[in-house]
Amino acid sequence: MSDNVRELAEAQRRHWQSTYTAHPGMYGDAPSAPAAHAARVFRAAGAVDVLEMGAGHGRDALHFAREGFTVRATDFSPVGLDQLRRAAQDQGVAERVTTTVHDVREPLPLPDASVEAVFAHMLLCMALSTEEIHALVGEVGRVLKPGGTFVYTVRHTGDAHYGSGTAHGDDIYEHGGFAVHFFPRHLVDSLADGWTLDEVHAFEEGDLPRRLWRITQTLPR
Repeated sequence: MSDNVRELAEAQRRHWQSTYTAHPGMYGDAPSAPAAHAARVFRAAGAVDVLEMGAGHGRDALHFAREGFTVRATDFSPVGLDQLRRAAQDQGVAERVTTTVHDVREPLPLPDASVEAVFAHMLLCMALSTEEIHALVGEVGRVLKPGGTFVYTVRHTGDAHYGSGTAHGDDIYEHGGFAVHFFPRHLVDSLADGWTLDEVHAFEEGDLPRRLWRITQTLPR
């Protein structure tokens, strides 16, 4: 990792920590639309355990738990995960939720072929280099069981913020302290190399609105 990339990563970690501290439960209690969709996809595939990367304060991890899944939630913000654990206790699903502080630039702290489904909402499009994104998806493939499903969402190059704000190179632009790696379509396709690419679904979220893709891909059996 270059010094510039490392500095950006550390700045983003500090920014998310302070944001979660200042705005507990900042995304509300309702699950994201992609998480509601993923729960249906995972259930149809027969999955019972879900790894959520970049779980934040847990609105989606808690949805999976309420739907009966066993959830492993990771994030690089201890503050967000503390909020998740408290909410899990309050909602009576704490026995189905485990949390781990983890930076996705590092290998996932899980054995090979140990989970049945993985979910990540707008994690892969954070301040990660293309090389780091490929390494992360490689890790997802390592920890998924054969036939396992990966659902993730990313902002793409059709988004209104693409090409504006502070440019950090590698299609990464920063607005309001948050750095985003905007995905071109060829990056989605290359990340599915060796997988079955089931769906690339375009949708919008938020007030701007943010323009995203929801990608579903399956590891071959």
